[in-house]
Amino acid sequence: MILSQPDESGIRRAAEFIRSGGLVSFPTETVYGLGADSMNPMAVARIFEVKGRPFFDPLIVHVSNIGMASGLVDGFPDKARLLAERFWPGPLTIVLPKSGIVPDIVTAGLPTVAIRIPDHRVALDLIDFSGVPIAAPSANPFGYLSPTKAEHVMVQLGGRIDMILDGGACRVGVESTVLKIQGDSVTLLRPGGLEMEEIMDLIGPVESGAGPDVESPGQLPYHYSPDSPVRIVEAIDEEDLEIKNAGFLFFKKPCFPYPPESAEILSDDGDLLVAASRLFSCLHRLDKSGKKIILAEAVPEKGLGLAIMDRLIKASKKVRNETE
Repeated sequence: MILSQPDESGIRRAAEFIRSGGLVSFPTETVYGLGADSMNPMAVARIFEVKGRPFFDPLIVHVSNIGMASGLVDGFPDKARLLAERFWPGPLTIVLPKSGIVPDIVTAGLPTVAIRIPDHRVALDLIDFSGVPIAAPSANPFGYLSPTKAEHVMVQLGGRIDMILDGGACRVGVESTVLKIQGDSVTLLRPGGLEMEEIMDLIGPVESGAGPDVESPGQLPYHYSPDSPVRIVEAIDEEDLEIKNAGFLFFKKPCFPYPPESAEILSDDGDLLVAASRLFSCLHRLDKSGKKIILAEAVPEKGLGLAIMDRLIKASKKVRNETE
């Protein structure tokens, strides 16, 4: 496995791996992706194998321009184009009816495909140098915490992939918002790095929830989970600090003394943008410390808080399902 700086030489070498059917982890503004040539079913199958990902869970295809996206879909509705022109590149994934060129393994056999343009120079250069749309879920074992640094990928998948492009910490830190668009109907499939308030200001109301089928990543009832159990509480108080071998994920810096070796703070002053960017890194550190349980403070479910709570709730549900 090669760990490389994301200069032109490194990105071109990564593109060679993509074109030859290899797997490359690369940074985006949201999390690190595990990329393969989306037009190569065998390469895409390696993504599922390496991650231990179920084949019914579709992948997001990353493109570098709207023209490339248009070639993957059977029509581009007005609302989809409006959203793409405003928010691409950016943390927005749009699910549309797919064209015949998209392999079924990418879409889990569904008639739709999830596409986005990442807002990261390294990712865009990798797509352009590869010359193909890149299928890329997060670069982690299925169900585990998403990686926001190259070191997270190295620890979790380093020996099983061809190359990692180290682009530093991800700016947004949570996965993209996913919308399904059918004609004039828009449905939220996954809250993420683009705030719903911005989306609705542009196109109006968005339906909440989805059908029984898994139509995009992040829709399973449990996901994004550390090995240590996660329990969500409204607030961590001084009595909670007495819990033995517990880790503490504070939303804001508490006004009482706390053990710094057992605690992580998402944002000193409750800034949701900062909190989202730090969420997975904080959970990685708490999990690495080997705590028996992680207490996580709830955050306001507005703006990026909706995406943060979605990740925390799914992390806590995984533990609950395994212990009930």
